[in-house]
Amino acid sequence: MNKRNEGTRVGGRAMDRRLFLRGMIGTGMLAATSFAGLTGCAPKQAIADDLRDGGSYDVIVIGAGGAGMTAAMSAHDGGARVILLEKMNVAGGNTCFAEGGMNACCTKLQESEGVEDSVELFASDTYKGGHNLGNMDLINYMCSNSNAAIERLAERGMNLTKISTSGGASVPRIHRPEDGSAVGKYLVKHMCEQCAERGVDAVTHTDVREILMEDGAIVGVRAIDGRSQRDIVYRAPAVVIAAGGFGANHEMLAQYRPELREAVTTNQPGAQGDGIVLGQNVGADVVDIEQIQVHPTVEQGTSILLSEGIRGDGAILVNADGNRFTDELLTRDVVSAAEWAQPGGWAFAVFDRKVYDENKSIKEKFEKKNLALSSDTLEGLCGLMGVDAANFAATMEAYNGAIAADTDDPFGRWKSRYPIDKAPFYAIKVAPGIHHTMGGLRIDTEARVLDESGTPIPGLFAAGEVTGGIHGGNRLGGNAICDINVFGHRAAESVLEFLGR
Repeated sequence: MNKRNEGTRVGGRAMDRRLFLRGMIGTGMLAATSFAGLTGCAPKQAIADDLRDGGSYDVIVIGAGGAGMTAAMSAHDGGARVILLEKMNVAGGNTCFAEGGMNACCTKLQESEGVEDSVELFASDTYKGGHNLGNMDLINYMCSNSNAAIERLAERGMNLTKISTSGGASVPRIHRPEDGSAVGKYLVKHMCEQCAERGVDAVTHTDVREILMEDGAIVGVRAIDGRSQRDIVYRAPAVVIAAGGFGANHEMLAQYRPELREAVTTNQPGAQGDGIVLGQNVGADVVDIEQIQVHPTVEQGTSILLSEGIRGDGAILVNADGNRFTDELLTRDVVSAAEWAQPGGWAFAVFDRKVYDENKSIKEKFEKKNLALSSDTLEGLCGLMGVDAANFAATMEAYNGAIAADTDDPFGRWKSRYPIDKAPFYAIKVAPGIHHTMGGLRIDTEARVLDESGTPIPGLFAAGEVTGGIHGGNRLGGNAICDINVFGHRAAESVLEFLGR
């Protein structure tokens, strides 16, 4: 192992990788240091005496979340020497907390289920859902390549073989793990294993502070080892920024949405916007930076997100008075606004055993923590919720009755209408929380980072939530996982082209 490297890393020869992975799987997030270590290469340029030499590579990927690991795998598969730098002590980033699934169109699963979808419809839903603010070139690229991304995941052992509907989607297109588990935890587990099998080098506790340039060309990065506080330089002619958004940086959030200063966030603590600043410091432009999304179904005491897929499988929202108040499958911003307008600004998500059985995360994240109310009768559930019994009974009768009679839903819900009629019945108290930052570094369809004139910065690429332009003013559920897989791979392809591979 290259002993010049700092941070925390594991050489595959020094530890039984299977034992290490097995130990980390139980935590719900896998340490980036489970990736097998590379030997590194001799530095191509002299390093100042006061800086540690982290070695030389073809490409440095900043951030070991879903976009970063996708980029690392694809670049490695194309013959590049890759290093992943992660400032936290574990891999996964916000991808670890993704609950729903991955949107994709024209897939084999859709075809087998008789779902008629198209790139044009997917792109239209994404553009409209983003308040007509998204960049259509980026949107079309993402949608056009979504099926290929699903196929690539399957080739890498990640099978999303269940399909349902999410808010803002015209047809079922959100692809999920068959067992109903949270998509993020599922993907991160497998991505870590895939990176380890490839021998991708990865270093945790390593906070990149500066992208280094010489004569207008990228030559590497300067990072701080979080344990020794030493400066380390990693050399490479190409950098992929995949460091996520700023959903956990309340000071930065408050600059654009002061009313969210005290809101809970579903984001992991590392989502501080570092990658955006890194790009700006070398001339990158930003887009839609003021666009911040709140998610309507977040448990406020724990910041645990109740998956949009649960509403897609049939859950409804009921306020403190026992009344339903919205079509639950409208876009996240619309449902959140409707929820905030209710007494106390919160609601109960109400569903039955059918939804429970389809969503493994309910048991794992809510029931085990005593966050889910349950009863064998709707009357009993009403009592546990503490809402008006007459109102609640009327709400359930109106919802179930419209389905039974095949008449219009009282709030216009026309998709994923399933009766709530199989005991036991459940309720989880939720309210909106900060979830996604749509703005970030401006990129083109080749995942190249652009400066303020729209010119690509040579050797600089980006993917995932650190970028802007795709989701406009509101992100549809399922589009983040699509984004990171499509553009993480595209960034790697562009790196390989840049390197002449």
